[in-house]
Amino acid sequence: MRENPYDIAREQLRRVAEVFGIDSNLVNVLSECKKSLVVSIPVGIAMWMTWKCALMNIPFGGAKGGVVCDPKQLSELELQKLTRRYTSEIINDIGPERDIPAPDVGTTPRVMAWIFDTYSMNKGHSVLGVVTGKPLQIGGSLGREEATARGALFCIREAVRKQGGRIDDLRVAVQGFGNVGSYLAKFLAEDGATVIAISDSRTALHNPNGIDVPAAFAHKNETGTLQGLRGAETITNEELLLLDCDVLAPCALEQVITGDNADQVRARIICEGANGPLTPTADEILEDKGVLILPDVLANAGGVVVSYFEWVQGLQEYFWKEPEVNAKLNDIVVRAFNETWATREARQTSMRVASYGVAVQRVAEATITRGLYP
Repeated sequence: MRENPYDIAREQLRRVAEVFGIDSNLVNVLSECKKSLVVSIPVGIAMWMTWKCALMNIPFGGAKGGVVCDPKQLSELELQKLTRRYTSEIINDIGPERDIPAPDVGTTPRVMAWIFDTYSMNKGHSVLGVVTGKPLQIGGSLGREEATARGALFCIREAVRKQGGRIDDLRVAVQGFGNVGSYLAKFLAEDGATVIAISDSRTALHNPNGIDVPAAFAHKNETGTLQGLRGAETITNEELLLLDCDVLAPCALEQVITGDNADQVRARIICEGANGPLTPTADEILEDKGVLILPDVLANAGGVVVSYFEWVQGLQEYFWKEPEVNAKLNDIVVRAFNETWATREARQTSMRVASYGVAVQRVAEATITRGLYP
């Protein structure tokens, strides 16, 4: 049974407050949900998004929302109608100076375009800054599609460098072949790592000598699945998590590593490409084993950073070249990684607690500085 993400997020905040000496009354303020209707998954992820933006030091808060459905079971017309209706329902809660929706599980640039168009039609003019992850033709940013994976790559590079290793010595297993997992596998392979396993929602593939990632890309684009890809053995997604590898990157859904399977994980570095792929119990087991965990608020923050870049470009109506986007992303992610690593060493704690500590302290300081409105 899955654990409640909101409860996990609140417990993580409580632990960080103990380690960093943050006032308990302030913790209560920071963990309070301001909506009368609490849906645990969006609220929990919204809290994580708050810490993620604070850790990256970008001027966004944290929010999350969505529709309970399986978009793969909907026709394009049904998905468009659903998206436009949802946008119409939240139209007074979003805007370039209020709340800026960004892509997540189950969305595509086309979906983000429908949100942009619905909002703009209601306002009577194009509002580029209302949503990110848009197609390039209507104000999207170069580098946005690959941004989450690229940010994870930068974190892995830094972690390996800190440990005195080399990327081209790594054996990597990547769970998930959406935007995050597919591009992360591609980037790591291009850096010289051996990608020994990949998976999507239908199958998982393993080849200890390395999988041909470009061939996997082509096969996925042609067939819509990794099933049938030659040159690899079919395994389960559960088995992929337990493979003997140097880096394991869960890039699909939350809570795939739990107290039931954490002690069987053999990777020495885990890069959380997805939000919350480890439960707190799994976290403790793996930390005790000496596994270096690159937490989601750090490792998958590349997406929200380039969403911020897209928002800025939309407001300016001036767009950057892709090398400029990637260079700015590298600067922000590497700085956040080094701040987290330094805090980890100074506090003798985990990367997760260190990253949350840096982020929560920033939000706490901002809250105290602003004061409370009567």
